[in-house]
Amino acid sequence: MARSFCFVPLLVILTLLLLLLISSTSGATTASLASMQSGSDTSSNATAARLRPGKELLKYKRIRAMLQKLNKPSLKTIQSPDGDLIDCVASHLQPAFDHPKHKGQMHLDPPERPKNYNLTVAGSSGSGVGEVVVQAWHATGEECPEGTVAIRRTTEKDLLRASSLRRYGRKPASRSIRRDSTSSGHEHAVGYVNNENYYGAKASVNVWSPRIGDPSEFSLSQIWVISGSFGDDLNTIEAGWQVSPELYGDSNPRFFTYWTTDAYQETGCYNQNCHGFVQTTNKIAIGAAITPESVYNGRQFDITMMMWKDPKRGHWWLELGPGLVVGYWPSYLFTHLARHANMVQFGGEVVNSRPSGSHTATQMGSGHFPGEGFDRAAYFRNLQVVDWDNSLIPAANLRLLADHPGCYDIQGGSNSYWGSYFYYGGPGKNVKCP
Repeated sequence: MARSFCFVPLLVILTLLLLLLISSTSGATTASLASMQSGSDTSSNATAARLRPGKELLKYKRIRAMLQKLNKPSLKTIQSPDGDLIDCVASHLQPAFDHPKHKGQMHLDPPERPKNYNLTVAGSSGSGVGEVVVQAWHATGEECPEGTVAIRRTTEKDLLRASSLRRYGRKPASRSIRRDSTSSGHEHAVGYVNNENYYGAKASVNVWSPRIGDPSEFSLSQIWVISGSFGDDLNTIEAGWQVSPELYGDSNPRFFTYWTTDAYQETGCYNQNCHGFVQTTNKIAIGAAITPESVYNGRQFDITMMMWKDPKRGHWWLELGPGLVVGYWPSYLFTHLARHANMVQFGGEVVNSRPSGSHTATQMGSGHFPGEGFDRAAYFRNLQVVDWDNSLIPAANLRLLADHPGCYDIQGGSNSYWGSYFYYGGPGKNVKCP
């Protein structure tokens, strides 16, 4: 019996093989696409990992998180001629309202100013002094809208310059505030009062651009309102002008604020770098450059600052210039300052990191000694304090102290035009300051 065979046409076999090949390729492609899809969300991190391996990637992630926390959504951004970006942030979204005790609240209207506010010793019209309430970003002619506050944007470059991300925007911890030679690298020339209870202070200071000897150092001129002991419970509020290449990236004098409630350890910060100071103006950006500056042997420009305690709510308010209220430090930030201050200081401070083993060449004030006098040396004039009755009165019994007079010195006086005043500052390293 003959066998019968079933022959499958060759064309059918080839077709089946082709279908199997397509199916296999399609499965592999699908798997590949799925793999790509699952990794798409982390592609930027993968790129960052290639560019910033190990600790660098961790630092990059911390920087991005910090920038997101510090920089709030803005309704408008102004590009300043000096490179700053000024964000116009809705007032209720500013960093201060991240504080648990301030969430959901709106900023307050300023309280009544101290008595005798309008009896302050007059300015120096006609004597070569002009008052400054101008910042570099004002040159654009742009303004922040009503209902917003002007905030200098923190950039990645700002954070990369910081010696420590954890302490960005803070002064060094455990810094001795006593004005003596053991001040751990900080040197001062100050006038101070400490024989009463104080509820504010006011003064005018001329603005300079002192040379900074090392990028990690700074030079500032400010008012300190202080309470507590000189231990870990020290409370301060501070405002003035400062040159700090590490913090701001340039050598421009900048208007700044500061506060601490534990001697600069874990609380407080410069400007808007933490939830503390509540800004109420859209006309001043704290941390932005002040212009113009004083000229050696030429025109002098100064700023007038006043800090005073609201007798009703207890907050500490800050005013810059004639009538421009900047904002306030809420009373709940503090322990001792919740009641009053027991010391007020006016003057200059520099950091001396002793580069190359010798004293720094960082200048204080104009960089010239006080003996050179008007239009050459830096000054504070019209020194006043606020008393228990919410009245501005002259700063009586003012004591002057320079802890390194060969480097930075201070000389004071009083007259009917400038009230209580002093000249201060110096060049830092010189033959008397090796």
